[in-house]
Amino acid sequence: MARDFEDVLEEHGPRYLIPVEPGPATASIADSFVDLDAAFGRRAPLVVEIGPGNGEQLAHAAAAHPEWNFLAVEGWHPGAARCVANAARAGVNNVRILEADAAQALPIVFGLEVVDDPEMVAGGFGVDAYGTGVTTGAVDASRPGAANPRAQEAWTFFPDPWRKARHHKRRLVSEVFARTVAGMLEPGGIWRLATDWRDYAWQMRDVVEASEHFDNPHLGERPDAEDPEPARGGFAPRFEGRLLTHFEERGHAAGRVPHDIVGVRR
Repeated sequence: MARDFEDVLEEHGPRYLIPVEPGPATASIADSFVDLDAAFGRRAPLVVEIGPGNGEQLAHAAAAHPEWNFLAVEGWHPGAARCVANAARAGVNNVRILEADAAQALPIVFGLEVVDDPEMVAGGFGVDAYGTGVTTGAVDASRPGAANPRAQEAWTFFPDPWRKARHHKRRLVSEVFARTVAGMLEPGGIWRLATDWRDYAWQMRDVVEASEHFDNPHLGERPDAEDPEPARGGFAPRFEGRLLTHFEERGHAAGRVPHDIVGVRR
């Protein structure tokens, strides 16, 4: 990483990065309590951004809503460093960054119930700290993270599309990850998703609509003529709080059209 980012981490990392005990795998955390109230120094409405990239959206939203807390979960070290840099540049104090793999860390942070499911574990979906189970969408009161507040919103904007068909199983948005998001949201909480890869947009919509934990408030809206079910729709209007980032601008230049999807926690 460039020296300037190392300097940023040295200067601003203690302010923004949540210290955690590392887990047994790369970008994993140990199964121990991550106290969000202590990390933010207050309890306030919470947004969790999953995969914030370089933090453009994160810093923009935090500056616009100082009354909210923003937790960013980013497993790529350079990405976490860029999030720190953008938060510091914006001068916001309502951002905290957890450098960890979201699918592994979030069940720990929010104290979610985990059950054994060898088939799903073998596929690498939503496993817990030691790769022994998958989340159910429920909170486990015996786990320390159950004491953390539930989020009002979760954002998953432009996750890695894993374009090759044989890699689709690596995509973050899946049946099991939907359970993880459900477990960290309060009832009525909102999961906002966006992608500019059409087939991933269809998959995101399908995951939301198939989940027992979410309702899609935009059923039948904004159909996509290239969808395998062209009259189906199910896509939301662009979230007005979503910044047009440099990443999205590159997609526009390549001719890709973003799709927004919304799930409301039952």
